[in-house]
Amino acid sequence: MPVSAEAVVGTGERGTGKRGTGAYREPEAPAPVESTVLHRTTPEGVSWITLNRPEAMNAVTWEQRERVIALLADASADPAVRAVVLTATGRGFCAGADLRGAPAPTRERVPGDVARTIRLGAQRLIAAVLDCEKPVIAAVNGTAAGIGAHLAFACDLVLAADTAKFIEVFVRRGLVPDGGGAYLLPRLIGPQRAKELMFFGDALTAADAERLGLVNRTVPEGELTALATEWAGRLACGPTRAIALTKQLVNDSPTSDRATAFAAEAAAQEINMTTRDANEGVAAFVERRTPEYRGH
Repeated sequence: MPVSAEAVVGTGERGTGKRGTGAYREPEAPAPVESTVLHRTTPEGVSWITLNRPEAMNAVTWEQRERVIALLADASADPAVRAVVLTATGRGFCAGADLRGAPAPTRERVPGDVARTIRLGAQRLIAAVLDCEKPVIAAVNGTAAGIGAHLAFACDLVLAADTAKFIEVFVRRGLVPDGGGAYLLPRLIGPQRAKELMFFGDALTAADAERLGLVNRTVPEGELTALATEWAGRLACGPTRAIALTKQLVNDSPTSDRATAFAAEAAAQEINMTTRDANEGVAAFVERRTPEYRGH
């Protein structure tokens, strides 16, 4: 696999014994991906996707990336899933990409290989979040660097522990940002702020990220899971198709002219009014009661 902007941080040494002791340890077999990307769906319909390589600050491997993409696609297709939470264990949310474990190259690199790697790798991961038909909450428990920061910023809502940091680390490695960073950041905070973060690569605290509008809420570390559970629960009780259509309209709005945006809005309204939840919402308003949405 060619080295690319995906390989933004090292993930440390593993399986080598203590440094300086002369001890030797056989390389450990890779953990099954089901244990490095945990998944559960609650009775309320919330799909929790948890990166679980805390020893590597959750730098994401090729296998983990593919599992996250598949789980997001499953969430879109499953009527029982009403919301998604993306989080991690340990001190890191995601410290970038770890290309170890990716398929080995079968020939010498030629022009076009790196671009293809980015398209099929980092960009597919970010697109999977943006295109998920269910609302996705990032619960950022720690450092989010490189593609890890972009993974958080692609989510519909971002919650962060007050100890979290966001780092556009690419410039520190002499690399161009990938994973949609130059697409996402200017739309979230404007081009000048985006350039400041990307040109200098300084760590951004959770509080500063909230002040800039990259994070919805910052809470003490011990309260992050509870807040994510609360917000996901509220979304899971909502009109799921209406939320999905709203997500699509908002995501498309920065690149749409007024006529296109208005036409898309009208089409979304037409589609949504065929759903059971839309009719339930109107009926509940007329009858002065709380609506009971079922997600379809």
